[in-house]
Amino acid sequence: MRQDLIDQARDVMRKNDRGTYTVPTHGLYPFQWNWDSALSAIGFARFDEDRAWTEIETLFAHQWDDGMVPHIIFHKPDDGYFPGPEVWQTNRPVPTTGITQPAVAGFAARRIYDRAVDPVLAADRARALLPRIHAWHEWFYRYRDPHGTGLVAIIHPWESGRDNSVDWDDAFARVPTEGVAPFQRRDTAHADPAHRPTDEQYKRYIWLVEHFRNLGWDNTKLHDASPFRMVDPGFNAILIRSCADLAVLADNLGESEIARQSRAFAERGAKAFESLWNGPLGQYVCLDRAASKLVDSPSIGGLLAAFCAIPRDRAAAIAARIGTLAESARFMVPSHDPEAAEYDGKRYWRGPVWLIVNYMIADGLMAAGQEAIAQRIETDSIRLIEESGFAEYYDPITAEPCGGSNFTWTAAMVIEILSAERT
Repeated sequence: MRQDLIDQARDVMRKNDRGTYTVPTHGLYPFQWNWDSALSAIGFARFDEDRAWTEIETLFAHQWDDGMVPHIIFHKPDDGYFPGPEVWQTNRPVPTTGITQPAVAGFAARRIYDRAVDPVLAADRARALLPRIHAWHEWFYRYRDPHGTGLVAIIHPWESGRDNSVDWDDAFARVPTEGVAPFQRRDTAHADPAHRPTDEQYKRYIWLVEHFRNLGWDNTKLHDASPFRMVDPGFNAILIRSCADLAVLADNLGESEIARQSRAFAERGAKAFESLWNGPLGQYVCLDRAASKLVDSPSIGGLLAAFCAIPRDRAAAIAARIGTLAESARFMVPSHDPEAAEYDGKRYWRGPVWLIVNYMIADGLMAAGQEAIAQRIETDSIRLIEESGFAEYYDPITAEPCGGSNFTWTAAMVIEILSAERT
């Protein structure tokens, strides 16, 4: 049965393969998404290493001159998605958005390199990507941490990958809705509106896009100009982990200066990370940088913090926190506490389970010696697939498949989890 699941997952990935990049799923997401591609490459690497490297190379082929890697690349016109290139107006040869996403590519590159069946191919491809990935990491600390705190901020909820998280509610309320040009959403034509962000949230998403567009997408201005500046522990954990992994990769490839700088980024970030710890919750929480206050929200962003090398007592506390969540949900890990008033088990990042986050949390907890809860998370992930197929996300209590179907990164995580287990 498990080989059958791997075969089904490969079929999903092949159907969403566009030759040099994958789309997350047909219809709902018809372009290349940043962290989707990097995580999907990990799945590709289990059966086609060349194709895995190509996925990441295509992403970085559209890196901006200042180092940013955009969150969407609009390779081909498709009017089934909003907001498209005509809204972003970034004036790129191939249209892209003007914001970024979690910097998971450094982690992916090292993982693919370390497991390579063809080490010569892996060394050549990784060596070419190394300075590009490092430039992206430098961009984060230059433009999203302008005061050198060691932690970076996101300036739009879409950058986090957790678009409508409860974490953003108070800060997002500061974003205006007046003056937003009329628009027609397309996502709700492909997925149940009850599974998606609300219209009111979409107005604020688009206000920020229009605001940044009016500033000419100038990254020297956008951080301070945004009324939404959130230091997300999950986002920072991914960046810290990627910097640490890039340091190891650079050492292996003889690039000592990139290794030194990457290690310094990771060490400074890890030290600053402790300022986000919330003892009563037993997890990390977000910092609203614009309001200079921590956000007391029991969301998955603070559990995803385990993905980087946090202190062992913190990892143990996060493992215990997930154990508590298991008392109110059948499947781990819900993106928000089911006991919280704001929980919604079907609406995007306000409760549902996402396999990509499960994978990263389990990976970090396993490295921290929390094997039992890590294995529970992976077991739950496969149970969801067996019960509900390759959905975008799932209700953590009913296992109802939500969002898009035949989802690329869900399939990639199934391949990765089952292949690692078999190995």
